[in-house]
Amino acid sequence: MSVFLFTLALLGLGFAGIAIKIWGKKDGQFAGTCASQSPFLNKEGEACSFCGAQPAEQCKKEGE
Repeated sequence: MSVFLFTLALLGLGFAGIAIKIWGKKDGQFAGTCASQSPFLNKEGEACSFCGAQPAEQCKKEGE
């Protein structure tokens, strides 16, 4: 039972940390959400499905 409560406490802290980060950011957006910028996530060099930016371009949604 104590392991279950400890796990719940850690998950709660994680969710609280994410919520605080979103609350503290302008418009509640995470910076760097463009997956095309990461060579580990975009091995084929495709455009970002979120904003349409090519790997060499800046994310089109970050300036909004």
